[in-house]
Amino acid sequence: MAEPPARRRAPGMSTEQRRAMIVAAALPLVAEYGAAVTTAQIARAAGIGEATIFRAFKDKEEVLAACTAEAMNPSHVLRELASISLDQPLAGRLTEAAEAMRAHLTRMGAVAGALHASGHRRERTPAAGPTAAQPTGARRTAARPTGSRTSDNAHDGPDRPADSRETSMRATRDALAELVEPDRQALRLPPERVASIFLGMLFTQLHFGAEGADVDPVEFVDVLLHGTLNQPGSGT
Repeated sequence: MAEPPARRRAPGMSTEQRRAMIVAAALPLVAEYGAAVTTAQIARAAGIGEATIFRAFKDKEEVLAACTAEAMNPSHVLRELASISLDQPLAGRLTEAAEAMRAHLTRMGAVAGALHASGHRRERTPAAGPTAAQPTGARRTAARPTGSRTSDNAHDGPDRPADSRETSMRATRDALAELVEPDRQALRLPPERVASIFLGMLFTQLHFGAEGADVDPVEFVDVLLHGTLNQPGSGT
């Protein structure tokens, strides 16, 4: 009787893959518990032994730093912005962009807020984590569906730490300006200015929004494009 073929072991994870898997499991816990989260909790969420965490990270502080870097990493939202089809009307494009940006900023705020509330203090530059933005010429383009445009701002995979918060903001503004560009002739302001106002309104709403003042993305975009007057221009 022939012996059954030997089972082939699945290829093991690289250190980078293992770190990414641990961070993905840890992020919701960090957003909930802040620095009080334990490595045992993270290990259970990741489905691994606690010792595996310390084969990928030096200590829990390094895990928290990697989680902070990942939460602030705009490459995910840049890929989402780059995947929005230009075939739909401007209001639809900006509504999708507002939803993507709000999800990104909410996750970033949840992680940073939980760490701050739990008394955690970190260095200005996280010790680990994928890049937030890359300089021109060093970016890789993510896959995009039919009807979307190519953006140099989105990429996949870790490369280098963010150059600066300003670089990340500029990349985000440029990605938004690309969404507005097809309607340049219909607008009173250039796409870059519209993108800057979009970001300013969104950040202000999320950071200073009072109770009951939450605006859904459709209403947000409507006010951005048409203002609050019944007939734009009638109040002047």
